[in-house]
Amino acid sequence: QWHRVPRGRPLQDSFSRLAEACAEPALSVERWLGRLDGSRWLSHVKAALSTACLAAQCLDREGCTVLVHGAEGTDSTLLVTALAQLILDPACRTLEGFQGLLEREWIQAGHPFQLRCARSASSHARGKQEAPLFLLFLDCVWQLSRQFPFSLEFGEQLLLTLFDNAYASAYGTFLCNNERERSLCKVKESTHSLWAWLNQPEERHKYLNPLYSHNPLVIWPSVEPQSIQLWQGFFLRWIRPSQHLEEAWGEIRRLVQGN
Repeated sequence: QWHRVPRGRPLQDSFSRLAEACAEPALSVERWLGRLDGSRWLSHVKAALSTACLAAQCLDREGCTVLVHGAEGTDSTLLVTALAQLILDPACRTLEGFQGLLEREWIQAGHPFQLRCARSASSHARGKQEAPLFLLFLDCVWQLSRQFPFSLEFGEQLLLTLFDNAYASAYGTFLCNNERERSLCKVKESTHSLWAWLNQPEERHKYLNPLYSHNPLVIWPSVEPQSIQLWQGFFLRWIRPSQHLEEAWGEIRRLVQGN
């Protein structure tokens, strides 16, 4: 059974249309909903999750081998395989396991971060090979975290941090396009690892989900239109103040730690 996942220029154009709509604060409800629908970003999120669910279903319920095929195997392929593992494997939903998933499925597998994230994600001056595939993946992970708020050990702040570091970082984790380039540039010898910084005790607690409870089961997300929502914490992060939300999460962490 064939499933097609968005990639390349159509995805970049979709993101640009959504970013432009989010930057217009005076839109009426009707115009906002029209612009959101016209961007087709949520349709791309739905397509990615649907394809990952199909792959996971074949593996889990039917015991079938799954072929995930992309033009070069470095974009949509990684999106589907990484999401399918999150759905199936509770180990990938821990903070450490998720880092391992990203290292294995995106970095070592050769997603070309330098080409795809060469400029600001919403920049109008962009190259032909730029595309927000990694952002689409992070958005899908956020959808999973919203539908299963107890099942992922990490929270939204980790996803935002990963996006920021994919585009501009003081660390070498997302540099270059593949392992060969990183080896030639001696990235590991001349830069620090983002993972090492995130896993410091004084940093690690910022990215944990205080509601997390280990869930050994497969998590099947709903891909119905009403279940896929705009990731406001990302798309509106510079427009809508998040102070009260951050205060609320801080209070939840305090109460959980107190118990």
